[in-house]
Amino acid sequence: MTTTGEDHAPARGGPWWWDRRRGAVLDVSLGAVSALECAAEGVPFARDAGVPLAVGVVFGLLAGSVLVVRRKWPIAVVLVTIAVTPAEMGVLMGVVGLYTMAASELPRRIIGSLAGMSLLGNLVVTFVRLGQDSTQKALQFGDWLLPFASVTMSLGATAPPLLLGLYVGQRRRLMESLRERADSLERELQLLAERAEERAEWARSEERTRIAREMHDVVAHRVSLMVVHAAALQAVARKDPEKAVRNAALVGDMGRQALTELREMLGVLRSGGEGARAERAAVPLAAVGVAAAAAASRAVEDGEASSEVPSEGPSLSELDELVGQSAAAGMVVDLSVEGEERPYAAEVESTAFRVVQEALTNVHKHAAGAKTYVRLAHRVSEIAMQVENEPPPEVSAESSARLPSGGNGLVGMKERVSALGGVFVSGPTDAGGFRVSAVIPAS
Repeated sequence: MTTTGEDHAPARGGPWWWDRRRGAVLDVSLGAVSALECAAEGVPFARDAGVPLAVGVVFGLLAGSVLVVRRKWPIAVVLVTIAVTPAEMGVLMGVVGLYTMAASELPRRIIGSLAGMSLLGNLVVTFVRLGQDSTQKALQFGDWLLPFASVTMSLGATAPPLLLGLYVGQRRRLMESLRERADSLERELQLLAERAEERAEWARSEERTRIAREMHDVVAHRVSLMVVHAAALQAVARKDPEKAVRNAALVGDMGRQALTELREMLGVLRSGGEGARAERAAVPLAAVGVAAAAAASRAVEDGEASSEVPSEGPSLSELDELVGQSAAAGMVVDLSVEGEERPYAAEVESTAFRVVQEALTNVHKHAAGAKTYVRLAHRVSEIAMQVENEPPPEVSAESSARLPSGGNGLVGMKERVSALGGVFVSGPTDAGGFRVSAVIPAS
């Protein structure tokens, strides 16, 4: 994995404006060489200008040392070079100054203007010097040779460093742009991997919630009936042995049904878990690049697949049996069905059945012995169900069994109904009972 854009930035380990020490050493060395060159060229300049020799040498030293600040102020270096061009000094300073200016981030119009001024200055000085030399040495040049030589020498001193600087600057900017794009792509990949991990965690959380809801629906109803029958068995064991035997048989049947449903559910979970583990081992979730994109889509697919595990859920055709089990446990249940019965989607029938089942379980827990009304209505585009119980009677032997409650039944019912786009309402009635109502879209 590459480093981020901040890591690509050069560390500022040099003095003043230099990013690195070797850059400072290079500029100081170039400045020293340029100062010595300009000092040496200041000797003939002082002789021709009629000034003291020391003045020419000091002037050359000062002018050449400007090259030290070429990275900080490249324009100043080029301007000084243009200024000392008539004195015929600063060749190294001119070449390095033009290269540094062309490679910098200055606007192209400024680079072109200063390069044109430098070319023009070199052209004029070269033309004048060649003319003076030809006059002093009595050399005869053609009308074209002197201008051609002046243009050629001026271009030779200006064009190569300018073009090289433009190439190096463009290449440097291209590399920086590619590095920024790589860093941006890396950040996007990291963000994609983080989102994939979040989606996978969300899918795992949703699956845990779904498993807990299924376990609650499967176990709570069966076990609640078992506890009610066990309490009744304890109450009538001595008075009515035959009824005690029937209750004991019902307890056994309830326990076997609960174990069967648990085995089926655990079997589905084991098969799904092994496939998920194999898939996670094949492709790491937090991988970058294509693996990150695959992980993102795979996390969503895993969440959808886990919520669509094929299972033989309960259907509305088992509603009579469900009511019969509650009636066998001593509850007075009145079941009424309105509308024309028709098949629904498996998740709709399973949810409707679970709502009625959990509502009856809550009656066993909190209002044992209360008369209960179960109403089911088949409508054009929806199915409605309502479970309402009257106030519980006085505490009796059958209702003396204390059934624990985790407080998740109503929450689970609401989650099931809301997941299908339905409406769930529950609450006490004016008569002192409790009512659970749900409406689920038929499609």
